[in-house]
Amino acid sequence: MNNKKEAARKKSLGELGELFAIKALVDAEYDRIRNLNDVHMNEAFADIYCEKDGKKYVISVKARNKYQLNGKINNRYNLGTNAYEKAAVTAKKYDAEPYWMAIQFDEHSYSVYMGALSCLEGARAIPIDKCEKGLIGEVMVHDKRHYFDFDFYKNS
Repeated sequence: MNNKKEAARKKSLGELGELFAIKALVDAEYDRIRNLNDVHMNEAFADIYCEKDGKKYVISVKARNKYQLNGKINNRYNLGTNAYEKAAVTAKKYDAEPYWMAIQFDEHSYSVYMGALSCLEGARAIPIDKCEKGLIGEVMVHDKRHYFDFDFYKNS
Protein backbone atom coordinates (compact mmCIF):
# COMPACT_ATOMS: atom_id res chain seq x y z
CA MET A 1 0.00 0.00 0.00
CA ASN A 2 2.82 2.44 0.85
CA ASN A 3 4.42 1.87 -2.57
CA LYS A 4 1.16 2.83 -4.30
CA LYS A 5 0.81 5.94 -2.15
CA GLU A 6 4.43 6.96 -2.87
CA ALA A 7 3.97 6.37 -6.61
CA ALA A 8 0.79 8.49 -6.56
CA ARG A 9 2.59 11.23 -4.62
CA LYS A 10 5.48 11.36 -7.12
CA LYS A 11 3.15 11.30 -10.13
CA SER A 12 1.04 14.06 -8.64
CA LEU A 13 4.11 16.17 -7.82
CA GLY A 14 5.26 15.77 -11.43
CA GLU A 15 1.87 16.88 -12.74
CA LEU A 16 1.85 19.84 -10.37
CA GLY A 17 5.33 20.74 -11.61
CA GLU A 18 4.11 20.74 -15.20
CA LEU A 19 1.29 23.14 -14.29
CA PHE A 20 3.71 25.48 -12.52
CA ALA A 21 6.09 25.24 -15.50
CA ILE A 22 3.30 26.23 -17.89
CA LYS A 23 2.37 29.15 -15.60
CA ALA A 24 6.01 30.34 -15.58
CA LEU A 25 6.13 30.12 -19.40
CA VAL A 26 2.87 32.08 -19.73
CA ASP A 27 4.19 34.74 -17.34
CA ALA A 28 7.41 34.95 -19.40
CA GLU A 29 5.29 35.46 -22.55
CA TYR A 30 6.06 32.22 -24.37
CA ASP A 31 3.59 31.29 -27.12
CA ARG A 32 1.96 28.11 -28.44
CA ILE A 33 2.49 26.36 -25.11
CA ARG A 34 1.19 22.82 -25.03
CA ASN A 35 1.54 19.88 -22.75
CA LEU A 36 2.94 17.11 -24.94
CA ASN A 37 1.38 14.49 -22.68
CA ASP A 38 -1.99 15.67 -24.02
CA VAL A 39 -0.76 14.79 -27.53
CA HIS A 40 1.28 11.65 -26.83
CA MET A 41 1.58 10.27 -23.29
CA ASN A 42 5.23 9.99 -22.20
CA GLU A 43 6.84 11.72 -25.17
CA ALA A 44 10.56 10.89 -25.14
CA PHE A 45 12.35 13.49 -22.96
CA ALA A 46 9.89 16.38 -23.28
CA ASP A 47 6.74 17.35 -21.40
CA ILE A 48 6.09 20.78 -22.92
CA TYR A 49 6.40 22.41 -26.33
CA CYS A 50 6.44 26.20 -26.66
CA GLU A 51 7.77 29.06 -28.77
CA LYS A 52 9.18 32.51 -28.15
CA ASP A 53 10.59 35.07 -30.55
CA GLY A 54 10.56 32.54 -33.39
CA LYS A 55 12.45 29.90 -31.42
CA LYS A 56 10.89 26.49 -30.69
CA TYR A 57 11.47 24.60 -27.43
CA VAL A 58 10.80 21.09 -26.15
CA ILE A 59 11.12 21.06 -22.38
CA SER A 60 11.62 18.30 -19.86
CA VAL A 61 10.07 19.31 -16.53
CA LYS A 62 11.57 17.96 -13.32
CA ALA A 63 9.64 18.76 -10.13
CA ARG A 64 11.11 17.86 -6.77
CA ASN A 65 10.88 18.70 -3.11
CA LYS A 66 13.49 21.23 -2.04
CA TYR A 67 14.51 18.99 0.85
CA GLN A 68 15.23 15.28 0.93
CA LEU A 69 13.71 13.02 3.56
CA ASN A 70 16.88 13.42 5.67
CA GLY A 71 16.46 17.23 5.67
CA LYS A 72 19.32 17.97 3.27
CA ILE A 73 18.71 20.12 0.19
CA ASN A 74 17.85 18.09 -2.91
CA ASN A 75 20.65 19.54 -5.05
CA ARG A 76 20.52 17.44 -8.23
CA TYR A 77 17.46 16.61 -10.31
CA ASN A 78 18.13 13.56 -12.48
CA LEU A 79 17.21 13.86 -16.14
CA GLY A 80 16.44 10.15 -16.57
CA THR A 81 17.87 7.33 -18.62
CA ASN A 82 19.34 8.26 -22.02
CA ALA A 83 18.09 11.84 -21.69
CA TYR A 84 20.40 13.27 -24.36
CA GLU A 85 19.50 10.59 -26.92
CA LYS A 86 15.77 10.99 -26.20
CA ALA A 87 16.09 14.77 -26.35
CA ALA A 88 17.73 14.58 -29.78
CA VAL A 89 14.86 12.46 -31.14
CA THR A 90 12.16 14.74 -29.75
CA ALA A 91 13.99 17.91 -30.77
CA LYS A 92 14.18 16.63 -34.33
CA LYS A 93 10.51 15.58 -34.30
CA TYR A 94 9.39 19.09 -33.28
CA ASP A 95 12.25 21.00 -34.97
CA ALA A 96 12.98 22.52 -31.55
CA GLU A 97 15.75 23.10 -29.00
CA PRO A 98 15.80 20.72 -26.01
CA TYR A 99 15.50 22.55 -22.68
CA TRP A 100 14.82 21.60 -19.08
CA MET A 101 12.83 23.21 -16.31
CA ALA A 102 13.43 22.39 -12.65
CA ILE A 103 10.58 23.14 -10.28
CA GLN A 104 11.61 23.21 -6.64
CA PHE A 105 8.79 22.94 -4.09
CA ASP A 106 8.96 23.73 -0.41
CA GLU A 107 6.18 23.81 2.17
CA HIS A 108 5.16 27.40 1.36
CA SER A 109 7.09 28.40 -1.75
CA TYR A 110 8.44 27.29 -5.11
CA SER A 111 11.17 28.23 -7.55
CA VAL A 112 11.44 27.62 -11.30
CA TYR A 113 14.71 27.30 -13.22
CA MET A 114 15.09 26.82 -16.98
CA GLY A 115 18.00 26.17 -19.27
CA ALA A 116 19.19 24.59 -22.50
CA LEU A 117 20.11 20.92 -22.25
CA SER A 118 23.42 21.83 -23.88
CA CYS A 119 24.38 24.05 -20.91
CA LEU A 120 24.59 20.91 -18.75
CA GLU A 121 27.51 19.73 -20.92
CA GLY A 122 26.57 16.05 -20.79
CA ALA A 123 25.72 15.96 -17.07
CA ARG A 124 22.88 13.58 -16.23
CA ALA A 125 21.32 15.84 -13.60
CA ILE A 126 20.36 19.49 -13.18
CA PRO A 127 22.57 21.14 -10.52
CA ILE A 128 20.03 23.16 -8.55
CA ASP A 129 22.68 24.89 -6.43
CA LYS A 130 24.20 26.36 -9.61
CA CYS A 131 20.73 27.35 -10.86
CA GLU A 132 20.01 29.23 -7.63
CA LYS A 133 23.29 31.14 -7.96
CA GLY A 134 22.53 32.05 -11.59
CA LEU A 135 25.55 30.08 -12.84
CA ILE A 136 23.50 27.83 -15.10
CA GLY A 137 20.18 28.40 -16.84
CA GLU A 138 17.76 31.16 -15.89
CA VAL A 139 15.88 31.85 -12.67
CA MET A 140 12.27 32.28 -13.80
CA VAL A 141 10.70 32.28 -10.31
CA HIS A 142 12.50 32.47 -6.98
CA ASP A 143 10.90 31.47 -3.68
CA LYS A 144 7.42 32.58 -4.68
CA ARG A 145 4.58 31.80 -2.27
CA HIS A 146 2.18 29.03 -3.29
CA TYR A 147 -1.16 28.42 -1.64
CA PHE A 148 -1.77 24.68 -1.83
CA ASP A 149 -1.71 22.13 0.99
CA PHE A 150 1.80 20.72 0.73
CA ASP A 151 1.39 17.83 3.19
CA PHE A 152 0.57 15.26 0.48
CA TYR A 153 3.68 16.20 -1.54
CA LYS A 154 6.25 15.95 1.27
CA ASN A 155 8.82 13.18 1.07
CA SER A 156 7.75 10.23 3.16
